[in-house]
Formats: sequence, structure tokens, C-alpha cells
Amino acid sequence: MRLDKYLKVSRLIKRRTLAQEACAASRVEVNGRPQKPSYEVKTGDEILIRFGNKETRVRVLEIRETVRKEDAESMFEYL
Repeated sequence: MRLDKYLKVSRLIKRRTLAQEACAASRVEVNGRPQKPSYEVKTGDEILIRFGNKETRVRVLEIRETVRKEDAESMFEYL
């Protein structure tokens, strides 16, 4: 699954366009390297998202095309 879509489906970022813009501005890193929105996310990847002074670091646990809001946090774990 594409990085921008994963961020949206997992609800780490609210909208896919915001996820695309964050990736394009190098505010999203996967395994320590800035990635484009088209990067293919794999189970076990570590994602770092920077917005202003806030940093969110998560590990990908599973990848699903669709998920209910209350089950979204099962797709990742905070580090």
C-alpha cells in the first residue's frame, strides 16, 4: 500500500492530500529516510511524522485497505 494511503487509512493523518503534502515536504520518514507518497509500506516499517514541534513515531503492524475508525490503531504501535 502507498505511504500516503496508509497514513490516511490508519488515521495518522486525516486526509490523503495532507499526507501527500507532508511526504513531499520531507516531513515523513520511513526507517530513517524521507520517502515519497508512492513508497510501498511494509509490515515492520518505522514511520516518523513531523508536524511543527510534534513528532509521532510508529511501527507498522498490519496493512489493510479499509478499517473501521475504532480498529485503526490496531494497524500500528507507537514507539
